[in-house]
Amino acid sequence: MAKKALVTGITGQDGSYLAEFLLAKGYDVYGMVRRTSTVRYERIRHIQDKLHLVQGDLLDQTSLVRAFSDIQPDEVYNLAAQSFVPTSWNQPVFTGDVTGLGATRMLEALHTVAPQARFYQASSSEMFGKVQETPQRETTPFYPRSPYGVAKVYGHWITVNYRESYNLFAVSGILFNHESERRGLEFVTRKVTYHVAKIKLGLAHELRIGNLEAKRDWGYAPDYVEAMWLMLQQAQPEDYVIATGVTHTVQHLLDVAFQCVSLDWRNYAVQDERFMRPAEVDLLVGDASKASALLGWEPTVTFEQMIEKMVAADLERLKKDPDNVI
Repeated sequence: MAKKALVTGITGQDGSYLAEFLLAKGYDVYGMVRRTSTVRYERIRHIQDKLHLVQGDLLDQTSLVRAFSDIQPDEVYNLAAQSFVPTSWNQPVFTGDVTGLGATRMLEALHTVAPQARFYQASSSEMFGKVQETPQRETTPFYPRSPYGVAKVYGHWITVNYRESYNLFAVSGILFNHESERRGLEFVTRKVTYHVAKIKLGLAHELRIGNLEAKRDWGYAPDYVEAMWLMLQQAQPEDYVIATGVTHTVQHLLDVAFQCVSLDWRNYAVQDERFMRPAEVDLLVGDASKASALLGWEPTVTFEQMIEKMVAADLERLKKDPDNVI
């Protein structure tokens, strides 16, 4: 019989790529979606007829228990969260409830009705925040600098706690920034590539941007979802950092993106205080040597190749439909 996987956040960037990956592996894929008046399925529209979509909400314990009980999944991937860092300052309580306590509700449902399932928690490099060592690895102390980062630390440690308390196969992947053509417009990489495409096509004349000196370790999302799966195929549950080990500034992001359309970013980019974080994370760069040694995982797409893919995709979208923002 085919393995059954339950994925929260399936309509997001990572969820859509993970669903594709698992379908290709022969899984029956169940995607948990919240009941709202405006559910957006654009990222999974091309595979929607191959998925089993079930209603559930990380804020509602009863819905999670029912989903786990009905599906009896072999693997669970908890990707759902309030995941946009700047929003977490405006909605700190909601962020904590969904991103932190939501993981607890998932683990409690798993422990209660499907303890045989293997569980993946989406941890984040934002947990390192004001970094205590460089590069950051699995043993680096956390020092989060946003309500989102704090909530992710809670989700990370409650996963460790349930693993050790109930002998569950529960792991956390500490993923550094990973982007793609499906990234939301609120994230800086996609904001840049989208505006580059608009400027090239004459649909916009400037790009307003925040801190140009912030440094991030950016990888390609399809590479990273493979790492999630690999973690759940191991003999023992362990946590892993997933990263490229290479860091880039936001200014370099502008350089690469504008070069894709033969333009100079200095003629179009405007720094705007509104996009500065209250507490900045200056430098994130990960050490994925454990994942390389134990999982056999390596990134396959470079930063420059990824940005080229994203700019090309945005140009194609906007040529077809100038109002397209997905």
